[in-house]
Amino acid sequence: MSDKTYKLIELVGVSENSIEEAIQNAVARANQTLKNLDWFEVVEARGMIQDGTVNQFQVKIKVGFRLNM
Repeated sequence: MSDKTYKLIELVGVSENSIEEAIQNAVARANQTLKNLDWFEVVEARGMIQDGTVNQFQVKIKVGFRLNM
């Protein structure tokens, strides 16, 4: 039987281009230091406005990764 245990962390990805890129940035950065990343969940999306236009996207995500047994 293959039991799995996950650790859950929250990250905020940032991008000047899109929500999707902000998610990719957060996952890519987490992948540099964590192993066994399996899934993510978008918790919150927000952005910054400058001079009447959107200039930054911020996405809070939960990332689940398997713990080594």
